[in-house]
Amino acid sequence: MNKFCYLATAAFLVFMFSACQPSREPDVSAIAPSQSVVETGKSLFFYNCVACHNFERDGIGPHLAGITKQTSTDWLKAFIQDPKGVIDSGDDRASGVFARFNSYMPGFPHFSEAEQNALIAYIDTYRNTLVQTGEVDHEKLLDPVPGSIPESDIAIGLDFVFQIPPSSEQVPRTRITKLESHPNTGDLYMLDLNGLLYQIKNGRVKSYMNMAEQMPGFIRAPGLATGFGSFAFHPEFERNGLLYTAHSEPAGSAPADFSYDDSIPVTLQWVVQEWKTSTPEAVPFSGKPRELFRINMVVQYHGVQNLAFNPNAQPGDKDYGNLYIGIGDGGSVERGFEFLADGPTVPWGSIFRINPAGKNSRNEQYGIPENNPFHDKETVPEIYAHGFRNPHRFSWSKAANGKPGKMIAANIGHHNIESLVVVEPGLNYGWPYREGAFEIRPHGNMGNVYALPDDDARFNFTYPAAQYDHDEGNAICGGYVYQGQAIPELQGKYIFGDIVNGRVFYVETDKLRNGVNSPIYELQLSFEGEKTSLLTLSGEDRAQLRMGTDQAGEIYVFSKNDGKVYKFTTAEKPPE
Repeated sequence: MNKFCYLATAAFLVFMFSACQPSREPDVSAIAPSQSVVETGKSLFFYNCVACHNFERDGIGPHLAGITKQTSTDWLKAFIQDPKGVIDSGDDRASGVFARFNSYMPGFPHFSEAEQNALIAYIDTYRNTLVQTGEVDHEKLLDPVPGSIPESDIAIGLDFVFQIPPSSEQVPRTRITKLESHPNTGDLYMLDLNGLLYQIKNGRVKSYMNMAEQMPGFIRAPGLATGFGSFAFHPEFERNGLLYTAHSEPAGSAPADFSYDDSIPVTLQWVVQEWKTSTPEAVPFSGKPRELFRINMVVQYHGVQNLAFNPNAQPGDKDYGNLYIGIGDGGSVERGFEFLADGPTVPWGSIFRINPAGKNSRNEQYGIPENNPFHDKETVPEIYAHGFRNPHRFSWSKAANGKPGKMIAANIGHHNIESLVVVEPGLNYGWPYREGAFEIRPHGNMGNVYALPDDDARFNFTYPAAQYDHDEGNAICGGYVYQGQAIPELQGKYIFGDIVNGRVFYVETDKLRNGVNSPIYELQLSFEGEKTSLLTLSGEDRAQLRMGTDQAGEIYVFSKNDGKVYKFTTAEKPPE
């Protein structure tokens, strides 16, 4: 999310608690909203903030109808400049929103007066718009997952291992999201959404690929996960020189392979490509791209955020060389287009599995594996599994004792539930009618969840193997099964966490069964002998936690925004 979207979020969260204060007319006239100012504000809002907010219903953030009637412009500007300071001052409004969302919004002291005025002027055009909230909903669940995640008796010692250089002159300085090893050499590779892929070898960070230079249409804004989304080296990269990437481009850059009715907005396109180099050993990368497909997105979040090959597949296996692609719902459900993420007849909210070497896709640029679960003409045959809001990350446990490894995906929830699922072919994990193991109503208040209906079995939804609610965190960060040797205490555990508050969790991999709701435990962290957290290490109000792994199966954690990478090195007694 870039500065404009954060700005909008910071200001608009005020709406959620403004009802507790006396209504007063704001001094919007001080903004002097000429038509050109309003148009500037509209452009900023729709290009940068619409992922979080609208004027019809709650989304990631609250709806904004009438907000400028309920608080003053001066208050909004003060909150935009320093939300943490306003909250910590004891301000009733700020304290109320913090109690509800349990996280600080970032401040923007550098944001210009003109930019603030334009955005607020546009929002003020909806000052008399009313949103019907309906009667009190007695069916909604107030605490869908009772109890708390317990701390384990394992404290993990962290070592700082390397620093990724800044990719922006503005905050955030970096947007690092993915760290994985080369399948042949074992060298580490780190992705920055701003358009850069780095090689880390012997502790040295080198630029490997610059997407902005390679692809003139590349965009990294609007923010919130747009940019250079993911990468995956072919298992035989050293021999065939094939690298796969996903990146975002402006709406209408080229005809989309997956599109929808032109009455529905398109904010941007995600593009999945195959790159071929004749010099696999060269740094930086030099090769030619071949487009596999592009897909339109209603808004900028929940795009194409993960590419991966099954590491358990060996030459000769049916799954060897197949590329898995995580595709979110593109914000379609929260914008009122839930049919775009409903079932195997549409691509959004699914995990694809394709054969890049084949030609039997509709556009003839890749193949459909013969054992994919959907082959009917009315379906999207690329789909391996569906019913996801945002399959943020997926990875595999090792195959062992004649059993295949488990494919585990983290599915980022809406307002209530974060979940882990075991991905199996053909299954429907429920979105947009289920959030975790609960009912959600896309035409109602999507901030609520409900107990499953009595006739639930007829829908054939698959429910999570583990889940937590927003008492514990706000957005799940997918991770990895620990397969290293440095920390025997973590063997067999799937390590993951929460993006916002930076808490690190684990579940026992062998106990993960869809619909069982396996227990989750929290790992304590220490750095240089002191108990710590990703919030403390990053020095930010939002941890922006991400995770990585190396060829040996060791685990790394880092904050997306500061470029500092830490490695799990020891298991210790929890600090007092």
